[in-house]
Amino acid sequence: MRFTELDLSKPLQKTISGLGYEETTPVQTQAISPGLQGRDIVGCAQTGTGKTLAFLLPALERLLQDRTKTRNPRVVVLEPTRELAIQVAGEAQKLTAHTSLRVVTVYGGAGMKKQIDKLRRGVDIVVATPGRLMDHMRRKNVNFRDLQVLVLDEADRMLDMGFLPDIKKIISQMPRQRQTMLYSATIPPTILGLARQFLHDPVHIEIAMAQPPEAIQQALYPVPKHLKLQLLMAILEQMEIDSMLVFTRTKQEADVVTRQLRQTKVAVACIHGDFKQRDRISALEGFRSGKHRVLVATNIAARGLDVEGISHVINYDVPEHPEDYVHRIGRTARYEAEGNAITLVTLDDTRLIHRIEYLLGHKIKRETLPGFDYDVPTPSWARPSAKTLMQQATQSQSLADRWRAMC
Repeated sequence: MRFTELDLSKPLQKTISGLGYEETTPVQTQAISPGLQGRDIVGCAQTGTGKTLAFLLPALERLLQDRTKTRNPRVVVLEPTRELAIQVAGEAQKLTAHTSLRVVTVYGGAGMKKQIDKLRRGVDIVVATPGRLMDHMRRKNVNFRDLQVLVLDEADRMLDMGFLPDIKKIISQMPRQRQTMLYSATIPPTILGLARQFLHDPVHIEIAMAQPPEAIQQALYPVPKHLKLQLLMAILEQMEIDSMLVFTRTKQEADVVTRQLRQTKVAVACIHGDFKQRDRISALEGFRSGKHRVLVATNIAARGLDVEGISHVINYDVPEHPEDYVHRIGRTARYEAEGNAITLVTLDDTRLIHRIEYLLGHKIKRETLPGFDYDVPTPSWARPSAKTLMQQATQSQSLADRWRAMC
């Protein structure tokens, strides 16, 4: 479907044309029309499918058709992280360029005063993280009396992060008569329960649930634990990599990887929860602009990181949840471009890899890096503990069999 076929007002059509959007993506094709009709929506769509536009366009069109004058927000979009809130608010600001609609971003890690001033001056669309929005509610800086549209974006991630009590409290202060759109990369029972509780007769949309784009070339690189960092640096040296996003499991590992890459003169930035907001924004902008060739991140960047042209995603650590694997590697090959996803795996990761392959429905090819020395002796810190040795002794597969299964 072409955007010109949608029943959108002239200001939005003008903006869409100026941004170069022509054809709708599958999720936009299925979601925008019922959204424009005011229907509640439960959308299962992975990142990179264009779902932000799928919920923003119906919400903005509703505001443009409504002549109500109010200082209170009429649309609220909830996001799990401040990065996503900033990103979605940026999209909303682009789309409202030819209108008088006002967009405010509300998130933690930034000063309250500027947010309070903007809220009190009047706002149409609030894009917020649940925790900071609750702070403003307690201080009576925001009133939902005139709210018309609520969007719960990345709902499964918000629940994983423990925001369910905050979400329920926020919704309890909103009018019952409203349009609610819920988008999630996965639809576990908890999300279905949330939808049953707060949505009315929703349209259900499902787009390629838990499947990465076919354009992503996936590979596993088995490696002893003590050689992971050396293998990462060798991959960076040998492969043609324009920009690389590296995911680690912990903040400490992110710092170690970043420090080692800097010592080899690699242009690298890092983001995780310990960084101040301005530093995280600076790192992301440097990566987007090409100033940094590599970005090292924990899971805070796994969802919705909007950077075009990422050629390689590296799972330095195998994610603990199979769905997170899909979200991570979805940062490359966005909008049907080609990309590469490489996962460094050790013997300890066997169970996690089997779960990922079960979710994908196929095995991921195993690779080795030509010329890399895999036979460097294991240092004492990387040797298995007594507990690990006992666990290995009780497994049906021998150590050699497990390595063969990984390779």
